[in-house]
Amino acid sequence: MPHVITSPCIGVKDQACTEVCPVECIYDGGDQFLIHPDECIDCGACVPACPVNAIFPEEDVPADETPFIAKNAAFFGV
Repeated sequence: MPHVITSPCIGVKDQACTEVCPVECIYDGGDQFLIHPDECIDCGACVPACPVNAIFPEEDVPADETPFIAKNAAFFGV
């Protein structure tokens, strides 16, 4: 499962996650960064790099943040 960036990233967009991603699958989605679900290799390198704890494996996204699964996918048309 790919990783998903959730609401704590909105308005912050610290680039630490993009700097550690080995496949460069994290993109600027306007108000926040988003992870391309087809490009993510599920390595998890971005998770500890995120200073606002906004990144989760898709299956571990908190219940109140699940709309961000669809937001990430919709941005990339998948």
